[in-house]
Amino acid sequence: MKALIVGGGPAGLMAAETLLTAGASVDLYDAMPSLGRKFLLAGRGGLNLTHSEPLPAFLARFGPAEGAVTPWIETLPPQAIRDWAAGLGVKTFVGTSGRIFPTDFKAAPLLRAWLGRLRTLGLRTYPRHRWTGHAEGRRLRFETPTGPVIADGDAVLLALGGASWPHLGSDGAWTAHLPGPITPLAPFNCGWEIPWSPVLREKAGSPLKTVALTAGGQRVRGEIILADYGLEGSALYALSHHLAPGGRLTIDLLPDYAEAAVLETLAQRGGASLSSFLKKRFRLTPAALALLHESPRPAGWDAPPALVPRLKALPLTLGQPRPIAEAISTVGGLAFDGLTPGLMLKARPGWFAAGEMIDWAAPTGGYLLSACLASGVQAAHGMLAFCGR
Repeated sequence: MKALIVGGGPAGLMAAETLLTAGASVDLYDAMPSLGRKFLLAGRGGLNLTHSEPLPAFLARFGPAEGAVTPWIETLPPQAIRDWAAGLGVKTFVGTSGRIFPTDFKAAPLLRAWLGRLRTLGLRTYPRHRWTGHAEGRRLRFETPTGPVIADGDAVLLALGGASWPHLGSDGAWTAHLPGPITPLAPFNCGWEIPWSPVLREKAGSPLKTVALTAGGQRVRGEIILADYGLEGSALYALSHHLAPGGRLTIDLLPDYAEAAVLETLAQRGGASLSSFLKKRFRLTPAALALLHESPRPAGWDAPPALVPRLKALPLTLGQPRPIAEAISTVGGLAFDGLTPGLMLKARPGWFAAGEMIDWAAPTGGYLLSACLASGVQAAHGMLAFCGR
C-alpha cells in the first residue's frame, strides 16, 4: 500500500506514523520549506500537548462536534499522547491548570525526535510541493520551484489545516478544490472587537489574570488581555463555542469573593476615593479599574448596591471576531455528513481528511492539538481499511 499525505502538521505526521507502523509506504508533501511550522509556533509560549481533565469533560469541549470527535479521542486519549511523547524521549507534566506540557515546555525537541522516528520508519518527505487542486483519481499534481511533479498512490490524505496563520501554510485554498458539503471557514480561538474609549485603549496589552467570564450560560475562570480593539486571552477562547457578534459577555472582576462579602467590604469605604479603595481592599489593577469605569455609569452607580453587580458581572457586548488570519484556529470545513467514520470523502473514494480541514473546533488548552493528532490516527485507520490492510 502506498499512501500520499498532503500537509506536514500534527494530523498529517500522526497519520504517517500510524501508516508506517502498519507497514505502508508513505510519501508526505508540504508547501512550506520545512514540516510542522504551525506546531512550532503554537509551542512558542509553551507547548500544550493535551489536558488532564476527566474524559467526559474533555469531550464536552468540542461542543456540537462532540459526538463525531469522540471515537477519535477514545482511540488516542490524553494519556496515550503522554505515552507517545515519552516514547520520543519527551517527559511531560500536569500544570496547575490541568494542562499537560513537556517538562521543558518546548516544541522543537519533540518535533525533531518525531521526524527522526518517522524517517527511520521510512517516511519520504517532499517540502516546497504545493498541491493546487489538480488531480486525476488518486494522482496528484504539485507545483514546485523546479516545475510540476506528479505523484500517485493507493490512498490520499489531505491534512491542510484551516485558514488561520496562513503565512505558515494553512490558507484554506483547498476549499475551492474539493467536493462539498463544506462549511465556510470562520475564526475560532480569536480576539473579539469591543469599541473601547481612548482611556481604555491606553491600557492595551494589560492582562487581567484573575477574572471569570460568563457567556451562553458557561462560566470560565482564567486570564484575558485588554487589546486596543477589544479582548483576547485564554479565558475568552475557552468560551468560543458560546460567543457571537452582538452577544453578551460578563466579567467577574472579583471571582474569589461572594457578592455578600463584596457588599460588606464596600460599606467600609467611608470617604476614600473609589479607585484607591478598590485597589487597596481588592487589589484591582489599573486595567481592571479602567474596565470598571468603561461601560455607562448611571447616577448612583458607585453606591454599594449598584457597584456589587458591576464588579461581579460587568456586562459587555461583543462586536465582530478578529480576522481569520489572526485566529489561533478556525471552525468550518468538510462537514461530517460528507465523510465516512474513517474520514474518507464520500464523494471521492480513496481520499481522506484530517485535522482542521474538518468542521469541528475546540478551545486552546490541549484540546485542539489532541484532536488533530487523534484525527490523524482515525484517518490512517480508514486508509488502511480502504486498502484492505
